[in-house]
Amino acid sequence: MPGVQVGGGYGAYAAPAPMPPGGGGNGGGGGGGKSWLWALGGAVAASAVWAGVVFATGGFGGEPKADLAGYGYTSDLCSSTDLKAIEDAGYEQKNSSGSTNPRHSSTRDPALDSMTCQIDFEPSDASSGDYSSAWLSTTAGLHRESDPEPEFEAQYRQYEDQKTSSYTYRVSEVDGLGDEAYVVTQQSTSSGTGAYVILGVREGWTTYQSTWSEYVSSSSSDDAMSSSEATEMLEKSARATLAKLKE
Repeated sequence: MPGVQVGGGYGAYAAPAPMPPGGGGNGGGGGGGKSWLWALGGAVAASAVWAGVVFATGGFGGEPKADLAGYGYTSDLCSSTDLKAIEDAGYEQKNSSGSTNPRHSSTRDPALDSMTCQIDFEPSDASSGDYSSAWLSTTAGLHRESDPEPEFEAQYRQYEDQKTSSYTYRVSEVDGLGDEAYVVTQQSTSSGTGAYVILGVREGWTTYQSTWSEYVSSSSSDDAMSSSEATEMLEKSARATLAKLKE
């Protein structure tokens, strides 16, 4: 086990404590024995301080404390999902008879609080003969027992290996959003499709993801949103939504 140099930071071996007054190396009166005990006592005290720090930071099997970065649980993620950026882009919530829109669910658990929301959209100026639909799906997780950081990037980088003759995926890092954020855009060669974009954000032990998926038929008079436009829209919505989840 590494020792500690008192007053000199962690990682160095403890220096011998000063000789007590009257101590004389190997001189008479048992000075050598007392000096050895004095030094041993200093090393033990320093080691106790070091051990306390290790336990406080999760060493020796201690459980690290979840860093939720100020985010809290909500039973209705849809109510906290900011839609201004979507509405400004020319979309409105679809009125679907016989189905619920938006739809949300949530689960509380000592290990992970999970929240989801899905909203169906359509272009604000869509005509009755157009076939165009869009979906916004958001999820949020409060990880209370394990840090998602080591695996977070890999969850999105794996899309780079998923490709077919019809589409591929591109993964890019997003600066200035949470502790880390990534955007996945689908590159499609098929006609009659729209943008498919995933945005993932991690801040502390809290994760957030929003997905925009749009389909526009080749016969529709509506133009599909580009991947870059959808990415910008999701980033704006994510910033506003995450601010609400901290309130």
